[in-house]
Amino acid sequence: MDLYRSVRAVTNASGTGFVDWAAVAEAAKASTPPGDLTLTQEERTGYATDVRDARREVRRVAEVEFDLPDTVEVQNRHHWIDANVATFERVMRPIEEKGGSFFPGVARVVNTGTMAFMLSFLGKNVLGQYDPLLLAEGDPDHSLYFVRPNIQKVAAMLDVDYPRFRRWIAFHEVTHAAEFGAAPWLSGYLEQRMEEGVDTLAEGGFDRHSFQELDTAMTAVEGYAELLMDRAFDDDYEDLRRKLDERRQGGGPLARLVRRALGLGLKRRQYERGAAFFEAVADARGVAAASKVWERPENLPTDDELDHPEQWMRRVV
Repeated sequence: MDLYRSVRAVTNASGTGFVDWAAVAEAAKASTPPGDLTLTQEERTGYATDVRDARREVRRVAEVEFDLPDTVEVQNRHHWIDANVATFERVMRPIEEKGGSFFPGVARVVNTGTMAFMLSFLGKNVLGQYDPLLLAEGDPDHSLYFVRPNIQKVAAMLDVDYPRFRRWIAFHEVTHAAEFGAAPWLSGYLEQRMEEGVDTLAEGGFDRHSFQELDTAMTAVEGYAELLMDRAFDDDYEDLRRKLDERRQGGGPLARLVRRALGLGLKRRQYERGAAFFEAVADARGVAAASKVWERPENLPTDDELDHPEQWMRRVV
């Protein structure tokens, strides 16, 4: 980790945009230890087996067909940062294109530093990722990512068995692959709502409707994934969830502040609210009925239906 190089990259930010994305990548990696990526043969086999088993069990439980990305990557933190800079750049593009400043050089340095800090923080904490925004862009090289140093670190911090924790992460990410595989329209739907919201922010307004639709859709995404995890994972994982929640709520004041700023606390609310909705549907009509949510955009639950699943069942099932 080289904090001097990180600061230098930010202060030397240049170009015509409001963020120097090359400097973001350099600064984020300079302030983030990459972590070890020396996999044993046992680990290589373990990752492959976990993903294969997860695909088989999730397909069986959900009764939906889906494919996994051609590439399943086990990464270090620097690989993850490189893979996500382009996604952050694309999400922020409307603000860059429409923003303005009396001091563009100063704004560029501040914005570059902010983005670098966010990517560094996430790079040290993300365990696995299946990125729907890459699908929305039509990227043929989208991948299922596992950040090995973080998985190892968190397993040790939580005092849980590393292979078991790794397998749990694999199952969770494969459930997301199932959702986006079963609903080819979903990535574009999320992308459109995000673009509409960001466009309005860039113009100085706030599109409550777009962000509400985005939050509702992501609540469905997280809740359905929880439903599949409950029924597909071959072990009880309540202890893993509880320990991970305690870890998220802990940490220093800065870490807690950053988690709130990035909306990471909202994600747990999405898990719980979405899981309650889909559990109610599955208990009443079966998992196949719950999977109808991905047949078309109109089948997504409304914000009110999330709290009243019987209304959704009358409308859709």
